Amino acid sequence: LVIVGVLLAIAVPSYLGFKERAARRAAAADVRSAVPSLEAYYGDAGTYAGATPAGLRASYDTGLAAIVLSGLSTDTYVVARTVGTCTATLAGPGGEISVSC
Repeated sequence: LVIVGVLLAIAVPSYLGFKERAARRAAAADVRSAVPSLEAYYGDAGTYAGATPAGLRASYDTGLAAIVLSGLSTDTYVVARTVGTCTATLAGPGGEISVSC
């Protein structure tokens, strides 16, 4: 019984670390995959204003994840995605993805 307890004490923190890393990477990947759709929209419309996740899914990428768009203007956007307790955000175009958990 003591051996099982020791093994659990080692395994549980490792599992939680794997789970958080997976959520961080999934959120960042979903944000990164939204950028080409936003750029295609910009190419068609000449602005980011008016872009919606549903419109991007319908016109550019049917596999687009459940992203959140904000700060849409003629030349900027903010795209975010939450997976588990981690949220990835990108202020674009040309910004870096930041992830917080």
